[in-house]
Amino acid sequence: MTDISEYTPPKVWKWETENGGPFASTNRPFAGHTHEKELPIGKHPLQLYSLGTPNGIKVTILLEELLALGITDAEYDAWIIKIGDGDQFSSGFVDVNPNSKIPALMDHSTNPPTRVFESGAILLYLAEKFNVFLPRDPADRAECLSWLMWQMGSAPYLGGGFGHFYHYAPIKIQYAIDRFTMETKRQLDVLERRLAENCYMCGDEYTIADIAIWPWYGGLLLNRQYDAAKFVDAESYTECLRWAREIDARETVKRGRMVNKHRGEPHEQLHERHAASDFDTKTQDKIAAAE
Repeated sequence: MTDISEYTPPKVWKWETENGGPFASTNRPFAGHTHEKELPIGKHPLQLYSLGTPNGIKVTILLEELLALGITDAEYDAWIIKIGDGDQFSSGFVDVNPNSKIPALMDHSTNPPTRVFESGAILLYLAEKFNVFLPRDPADRAECLSWLMWQMGSAPYLGGGFGHFYHYAPIKIQYAIDRFTMETKRQLDVLERRLAENCYMCGDEYTIADIAIWPWYGGLLLNRQYDAAKFVDAESYTECLRWAREIDARETVKRGRMVNKHRGEPHEQLHERHAASDFDTKTQDKIAAAE
């Protein structure tokens, strides 16, 4: 193992605002808002405040899936929250999500409006509201919810653990990378074994469990997360890749990935989404061409 300087923790930890890494300016050890700013409200009942991260696109994929089924009550406005600029610390956003994390949803079809935060909670709320993508059989429902909660509990090891130390950390620490790579590959093996016997996470039915898991683990295997597909030997997870590619090919998933996206190819970036026609007219390449 590579030698690193040994760190002796102080008796009482103190926050150093600039502690390195790309998120040093936005991470902080306290909650609450830093500035006053109300959130915009569009014309649709569902108002989504988000960013095109794995957690964010879970919700936009589900919303696009709902609309593709002809569920017009699932029409939504999607507003971009630029976490690098600290938008998540505005007073309006903190009112919707006191945890200051994307995504956050306001449902104005209820009186008073219903707030929902945490991506897994939003998926479950929408699936129950529209009675789709969640099995009705009690045993199948329990299986679906178990995998949904598996993702919510497991992904922090992939993102905050592996992704941070392998890709984002200002220094490479072998101990941290080895530890979280091992756990990430263990999780991939859990998925591989499940998908070897099932088309989707809950059998033959595509559910919110797949929609929750795919952006994180499918994204990793398709080399959209941390540029690490080769490092984790993605090609060895044949069933996971089969599943990841099948979901990736869905038109609803392609649209969901575009919403609130602020990096990558301009034609794939739809910063805000207020109507289905926005995919054809308001991507960043179209906006730039019109200027």
